[in-house]
Amino acid sequence: MLLRTQQTCSGHKVLIKHQRTCCIRQRVCCSQPTTQSWPEFPIVRTRISSRAQNRLRLGGKQLPATNNTNVAVQESLLEYICRGPLLTAAGISPQEVQQQLPVWQLLGQQLAKQLSFPHDDMTDVQKLRVYRYYLPVFFWIQRQLQQHRQAYGEQQAPPLVLGISAPQGCGKSTLVEQLEQLLTWLGITAASVSIDDFYLTNAEQTAVVAAHPDNRLLGVRGNAGTHDLALGAQTLQQLKGLKAAGHSVAVPRYDKSAFQGRGDRADPVTWPRISGPLQLVFFEGWMLGFSPVGEAAAAAVEQSLVEVNSRLGAYQEAWDNLVDSWLVIRIGDPQWVYGWQLLEALQARRANTG
Repeated sequence: MLLRTQQTCSGHKVLIKHQRTCCIRQRVCCSQPTTQSWPEFPIVRTRISSRAQNRLRLGGKQLPATNNTNVAVQESLLEYICRGPLLTAAGISPQEVQQQLPVWQLLGQQLAKQLSFPHDDMTDVQKLRVYRYYLPVFFWIQRQLQQHRQAYGEQQAPPLVLGISAPQGCGKSTLVEQLEQLLTWLGITAASVSIDDFYLTNAEQTAVVAAHPDNRLLGVRGNAGTHDLALGAQTLQQLKGLKAAGHSVAVPRYDKSAFQGRGDRADPVTWPRISGPLQLVFFEGWMLGFSPVGEAAAAAVEQSLVEVNSRLGAYQEAWDNLVDSWLVIRIGDPQWVYGWQLLEALQARRANTG
């Protein structure tokens, strides 16, 4: 069953399909808000004792006590979080929020610090981003990790691979960056890779263009057919094998500025190394989890799409089958992507020119 939620931020909405066992993939999807009204959460106001504040633990980490014990402030925060649109979709009850409110507050303070937000004086958008978007997703991920470990019983579980599929420029990389930092702060080892890291080399992409001179979709990197599937699968498999200390994996990186912006794989000596033991791998990309459609349906959109569509099955076999849980961000209008990509390109140009 799909559970719908209200608007979160930047026009995103989250949908989660709950799983019965952790071997079934989960999806969190974001899209535009609708005019449908949503039920309000019942709020139960209780005092959070100072003794409870001093016993905060998460992921095996002893957390410092929150520096804000004002009851009115905490009750206001509790109500704000519980009226957020993602709780039901993420499987979080108001009672759970109430019980863990000091943890929510501490994590909110840490996220605000990472984002350079003034926690006690955040704007409406900043507060929404922290408490109604990032943290519900964070607690959902925590649950995925717990279920993943339980599925392996006494055996040591490999890292959970979380696939994140979202259009370019919608904030998936920032979400991953902030959650990875938060997990690291909690002592939970995480790493992130992108499908961009697995683009073909410049020479290989040039060969693809030569082989398909009339296909504009294969003339540039990005679509199915412009990635090194074997390199991506090998990297994911190696990361899933990082269950113990003393082992590390080099993660490929791609230099989009090489060859006047046509790009090329970065020199392997510059690839970062990820050390074990690893608990979580964020794997993000704009077309992760895509399934091919019929040839006629692809041709109805554009003839060049037929060849791209035919290659999607190989992505499912090579990459998607290595993903344990899915988070999918959907936007209201595909035209937004063009503006986001332009903004990213301008920011990258400014960064490269100083």
